[in-house]
Amino acid sequence: MENKAPFVPEARATLIGSLPHLDHEEAQDLVLRYIPEIPIWVQLPHYPEERLLTQFVEGFPGVVQQKDKIFFDTDSPRFEEDLLAFFEEYLEVKEGGRSLEDSRFALSHGHGKGFYCFLAKVEAMASRPFALKGQITGPFTMLTGLKEKSGKMAYYNPQLKEAICQGLALKAAFQAEQLRKFTDRAILFLDEPALAGFGSSQMVGIKREDVQQDLKIIMEEIHTRDTLCGVHVCANTEWSLLLDPEIPLDIVSFDAFGFMDKFLIYKEEIRSFIERGGIVAWGLIPTQRTDDIRKISMDEMLQRFSRAKDVLGIPEEQLIGQALITPSCGTGLLEKDLAQKVLELTARLSETIRTEMFKG
Repeated sequence: MENKAPFVPEARATLIGSLPHLDHEEAQDLVLRYIPEIPIWVQLPHYPEERLLTQFVEGFPGVVQQKDKIFFDTDSPRFEEDLLAFFEEYLEVKEGGRSLEDSRFALSHGHGKGFYCFLAKVEAMASRPFALKGQITGPFTMLTGLKEKSGKMAYYNPQLKEAICQGLALKAAFQAEQLRKFTDRAILFLDEPALAGFGSSQMVGIKREDVQQDLKIIMEEIHTRDTLCGVHVCANTEWSLLLDPEIPLDIVSFDAFGFMDKFLIYKEEIRSFIERGGIVAWGLIPTQRTDDIRKISMDEMLQRFSRAKDVLGIPEEQLIGQALITPSCGTGLLEKDLAQKVLELTARLSETIRTEMFKG
């Protein structure tokens, strides 16, 4: 992939999508205050339509939402008709007969209030940020998190699997196109918390190469929009699956506060990923436990980052040059004051690394 403007983050800060606020304007202003160089658009999970498994399901065939319950009704007499209409519209967009903005793959204002609030604020800026970041639920998480009416994972239905992977690819492309109107450095993360369960007994029969192929479908569509693609996993996983050179991944994002040692087990793969230009988003700021957030010190976070440098054994300038600094996960389940503290810590850690460690 070629970028018009090469992306060298140099330990700049960014975020994982969610915040605990009720007001999109307030939440977005907080992001722009603390994370002005690579801001994100906010997801507020207080609203059911902005949660991990609901925000991007609009337009998929057979989807049924009943209050907080969501599933695919593949037994409905209309399912085959809906599936056909879905793929007809998909092909129409892919072949250029219909714009993404005028299709079911566009993020609606009802499900994307934070996205449109963000775009409006960026458009009004006198000077644009260094880069802009968006996010979307990844295919593995959606396919294993959503089920058919019978209770079977959507992953095991070939028709649904194809529709969700291809649909998410165009939904990601829509986001990328909108971000690219305001920046030469657009980033889109696939949020994949369910990858923590890959290989477990609950996911028997799911092959590594199939998971990779599903991710590639979306990554390649994102790349056609001159946008970088990252994958965020907020727990441990089989990291070699994502660090594989066959996967066109630009950024791997992980909980470096809780799972640093487990991540560094893959030090050879991480080193290879960085050497071929990959970026690591180090989630060094805790988000899960109140005590951790209140007690974490700058020295402790810097020591964790320095230890990663020592284990990986790559030049400090390269490690920091190809690093993003983030919280370990989103802050949507925290109290507002703690979420603000996480943002403040993220900004401070990034600035400290850049001024005290980075020599470029």
